[in-house]
Amino acid sequence: MKLPPIVLVTGTDTGVGKTVTTAALASALQADGRSVAVYKPCQSGAVTGDSDCAEITRLAGPLTAEAGVVLQEPLAPVPAAALDGVTLPQLAAYAARVRELAGTHDHVLVEGSGGLLVELDPDGGTLADLGSRLGRDATFVVVARPALGTLNHTALTLEALERRDLAVHGVILGTWPDNPGVLEHGNRAALGTLRPLLGVLPERAADLPPVTFRAASVHWLSGAWS
Repeated sequence: MKLPPIVLVTGTDTGVGKTVTTAALASALQADGRSVAVYKPCQSGAVTGDSDCAEITRLAGPLTAEAGVVLQEPLAPVPAAALDGVTLPQLAAYAARVRELAGTHDHVLVEGSGGLLVELDPDGGTLADLGSRLGRDATFVVVARPALGTLNHTALTLEALERRDLAVHGVILGTWPDNPGVLEHGNRAALGTLRPLLGVLPERAADLPPVTFRAASVHWLSGAWS
């Protein structure tokens, strides 16, 4: 899998499969002999046990995985930080840590919070802005769902990236149903005309035994129709 050193994983919305996609990318890269670090700028929902880093490590196996800040409530970072009474780190701090990790790993996977333009710092900085700071060593992977509305949501996300002159490696479908219909197949074909379709992950992929998940990740991300 040919990926730049830094991959920012964003979604067209929340709940589209960013975490399981990040785990699959990490698994496939490690299977290819690459060293991988995962960085989550803002982790919210700790009060309910949410930890994307822990889930990625469970699925992908041992790797460096850390969050820039951990927030209690399952909300977007800014309101979650306000409830916790903490100040979010500046975008520059996130970028500096990603560069440090890139200096000691072949790839750093940066998982965003929610969609592309969710604010990650007190000044309104977003994952898109973080990508701008990281420059040409970074590319975006957009995780989308196959359901109704995905074409508009994906096109809007891609347009926002294009307007900022940010590199996009391709699109991944994060939740492919067991019994897809005309809608899902049609959306899958259409999304592949917007950007390269890098892969398709089945629904409930995270429920598989980790050893099965890791072996399957390489095939899910092959871009081939199943």
